Amino acid sequence: MELLVATNNLHKLEELKPLFAGHELLRSADAGIRDFNPEESGGTFFENALIKAEALYSLAGRPVIADDSGLCVEALGGRPGIESARYGAQNGGLLSAAEKNRLLLAELENVKDRRCAFVCCLVLYYGPQRFLCVQETLEGEIGMAPRGDQGFGYDPIVYLPERAKTVAELSQEEKNRISHRGKAAQKMAAMLGLVAIQ
Repeated sequence: MELLVATNNLHKLEELKPLFAGHELLRSADAGIRDFNPEESGGTFFENALIKAEALYSLAGRPVIADDSGLCVEALGGRPGIESARYGAQNGGLLSAAEKNRLLLAELENVKDRRCAFVCCLVLYYGPQRFLCVQETLEGEIGMAPRGDQGFGYDPIVYLPERAKTVAELSQEEKNRISHRGKAAQKMAAMLGLVAIQ
């Protein structure tokens, strides 16, 4: 099955592709839709994923997968959360991943409770009022300094105590198996095997 993915983030697309074996995942640009960038005005990961899915479906008229994800830090009351991509932005200018990581580490300087969780909400939208949703997490803690050169975003500062590695030190195969996006995509792919999209 051909599915459009409501993202401009190539890293997310490349992570999702091997998790949906047997399905062809395409970007909006592959369907001739340029500058896809709906306003994420929701208050939850689910609301923002649904906004993106509905927006792309309205343009393309075919099944869409949308992802909204972010990092929730316990000591920061769940921030940056749904603002993870825009964390630290000023006057519309986004920070680089390295800058966001430095800012987050600075916010947590001398903070003992470093628990955090990556959250991913996936929505498969295949018609008005017709969708499937899966939300998953990967729990860890904020490390003291970035480590590893795999992955992207906050991966270098999210430490997994049970593996003694940051997410950025995992192989792609290992990350796909245990990550928030990987677990959500595995469940969504399983549902796709059971649900006929019409």
